[in-house]
Formats: sequence, structure tokens, C-alpha cells
Amino acid sequence: MVWLMKKKILGQKTLRTFCTFIGDVYGKIKDNDSRIKRQPKEDFGMLYVKAPAKINLTLDVLYKRPDQYHEVEMIMTTVDLADRIGLEPRQDGQIKIISADRFVPDDARNFAYQAAQLLKDTYNIEEGVSIYIEKEIPIAAGLAGGSSDAAATLRGLNDLWKLGLSLDTLAELGAKIGSDVSFCVYGGTALATGRGEKIQELSAPPTCWVVLAKPKIGVSTADVYGGLKLDGIEHPNTKQMIEAIENEDYEGVCASLGNVLETVTFTLHPEVITIKEQMQRFGADAVLMSGSGPTVFGLVDTETRASRVYNGLRGFCEEVYVVRLLGERNALA
Repeated sequence: MVWLMKKKILGQKTLRTFCTFIGDVYGKIKDNDSRIKRQPKEDFGMLYVKAPAKINLTLDVLYKRPDQYHEVEMIMTTVDLADRIGLEPRQDGQIKIISADRFVPDDARNFAYQAAQLLKDTYNIEEGVSIYIEKEIPIAAGLAGGSSDAAATLRGLNDLWKLGLSLDTLAELGAKIGSDVSFCVYGGTALATGRGEKIQELSAPPTCWVVLAKPKIGVSTADVYGGLKLDGIEHPNTKQMIEAIENEDYEGVCASLGNVLETVTFTLHPEVITIKEQMQRFGADAVLMSGSGPTVFGLVDTETRASRVYNGLRGFCEEVYVVRLLGERNALA
């Protein structure tokens, strides 16, 4: 269940009705954006795939590798905030990106486009595809929205083009697109190492509510990693987090949150630390920045308290969401 809180809370029944309505009319709406030639329809071979956001429960950087990537060790888990990817076959061999969001690239810069092109090139696919991206995950937010779109495209085209590839193979392909794509192929909860492409499945964390708050800024991941000084940083205890997850220890999970990139992003964008401090003040059990930011999330054990945190944040941040952890790989369906 997701509360969309840019403007107001939607109750569960209202949200379900709203989402059903949007799904019904999406193919009939004529958008003013000139890039939208036509909208997807439920028939004629359209395939839809869910692309959930992720949060980092831990993010540690161990050292800089000779290939200039950073060696990381991080625990990620999926949350119930997701883009929707529609895949429609094309007979002209082209890849087309269609989205109502003007900030979504409609060319080869788009990770979903790169995913389709990679499959076409690797397996000599002559067929094309129209990729419809319905955005719910904020862009440039540290929530792996673009990576999740790419992963959903890989999974969906594997079915649409009847390639018969395993998730492991799709994850290996995803690593060629971006460091978070491999995790997003699997979903669930995992320890990611290497540059993020080596995935070890973990149990789902204890169930809780997650409050997400994104300020009106974008953060350059390259700038954040470039500003990281490895000497003297306080590393999160990854082993302790894994033990807390395996023992279903909610308090242990809260106590083990950690992200070495926070200090860099806080220096570059002080408004991010303001949101973190406000979320702590309004009663979240634990608060952390996700990825390189700027989104901050808080863990809360009850819906009532999650609502209280949301109400407190409304004066500080426009984009606020309350979601549940997905946590398990089969939650991608």
C-alpha cells in the first residue's frame, strides 16, 4: 500500500479506486507533451512490469579500485513505491520511450532504452519495442528509479521476446547498464558488493512503515562519490545489520542504519540534513539518507506514527510518501 503525499493522504480504498481509474483511462488521455504519440492500451500485446524503488539500509565504501569505481558494501531492500513499465512490440525494430514526465529521457540516455538495446544486440533481436514509463519514483532521488525501470524492462522483454533467460543472466546484463540494476532485477533484500553488481540474497527485514521525503533538488552521484574522503569515515556495521535482519530484530535494524555518503551530500546540500533532523524530531524510529541522496527515509513501526511524521514534514518538504517495505523477491509480481 502506498500513500502519495505530494498534496494529501489517500486512504486505502480511495487509492485503490484512484489507481484503477488511472489504469483504465491512461490509454485514452491525450497528453500535451509532444513526445507522446499514443498511449498504451491493455490489449494488443501490451505487457506491464512493476519497477519498485529501493532504499539503502547500509551503504559503505571500502576503497577506490584501479578501474576508478568504488568498492562498496551495502544492504538494499525494495519498498512499495513503484514505476509502471508498459512494453508493446514494434515491427520496425526501433526502441521508443514514451512518458508523460518531461524529465524522463526519451533516447539512449534512458536506462530502460539501454536495457532494450542491450538485449537486441546480445541476442540478435530484430523486433522493436515501445516502452511506456509511468513515473511514481522521484527522479534523481537515490531510490534507483532509473535502474529499476531498466531491470523491469529486462525482465519484461525476457518474457515478451521469449528469451528464456534466468534472473542471474539478466542481472549480469544489468550490471553493464548501471551498478544498481543487478539488485533491481532480483528485488527483495540483498547484500550488494563489488561496485554493487554482486548480489547475495537476504531475508526480508521486519515489517514496518517507511516515510520517504525528497527535497526539490537533484544530486549528482558522481559528485558525491568524488567528494568522499575515505580517511577517518565511520563505517556502518554491515554484519550487525545482517544479523538484525535475520533475527527479525526491528530495533536492531534501526540501530544499524548507516550511510557513509551522508556527510558529503549534507555538505553539498544542507537542506538534506534539515529534513533528516526534522524527521527525527517528529518521531521516526531511525532516519537515513538513501543512496547518494537527496531522499531521506524514516522507519516507523505503526501507521499512526507514520502519519504523525508525515504531518510534521509537510511544512519542510513537498514530496513525501508513506510506504511499506516489500523486502521479498516474489513481491515484484
